[in-house]
Amino acid sequence: MAIRAYKDTYLNQAAKNFGRMLDYAVNDLNINGSLFLHFFITSGLAEQFERGNSKIIAGMSGVEIASKAIEIVTGIKPDTLPSEFYHRSAEYWVGWVLAQYQWYTAMSFAAILRFLPYNDIFQMYPTLHEADITKFYEVAESIRIRELPHTNLKRYRETAGLSQSQLAEESRVSLRSIQMYEQRKKDVNKAQAMTLARIARVLSCDVESLLEPITETN
Repeated sequence: MAIRAYKDTYLNQAAKNFGRMLDYAVNDLNINGSLFLHFFITSGLAEQFERGNSKIIAGMSGVEIASKAIEIVTGIKPDTLPSEFYHRSAEYWVGWVLAQYQWYTAMSFAAILRFLPYNDIFQMYPTLHEADITKFYEVAESIRIRELPHTNLKRYRETAGLSQSQLAEESRVSLRSIQMYEQRKKDVNKAQAMTLARIARVLSCDVESLLEPITETN
């Protein structure tokens, strides 16, 4: 089973709240989106959101989350009333896909924003806002592979708290093979099914989670 940030029971509400949070911060409070996300992360609310704390992702509205984050960081609670919300703004969409992608990858928002900044996501709005969320996943994962050195295998291994040697011993896959897969010197997508099954069993994930996004270089 793939590692997700939390149970999908709250995902729909979490994504809506995140979108509304960002929309309120940018369009009603006139705060730069990148700056507000910095506030959100610094406030500590992002960490609770990432863990799926129901009191945050479902127990508070997006406006309440935005106000709380700003109050924690600046000491000032916003008193601007939210505007009527009739449609999904570009800012709402950015928040919505960020929440979806964080759940999908189980990465922290801070880690995601290092390779996929707010402004870059905002620029995707014209071409992706009507597409299925899986299309955003594909684009985001391609960017992650280009910008970050870590493979899915390494990420899952580190999440499991295992060294390369420990994974090799428990999966009965050679240490050299694991090293080469993680360094992308061997294509993990072309590994034998039994090899992937052994690794996936040790890491408590499905085989598909170990595969890399298909790109022009694969």
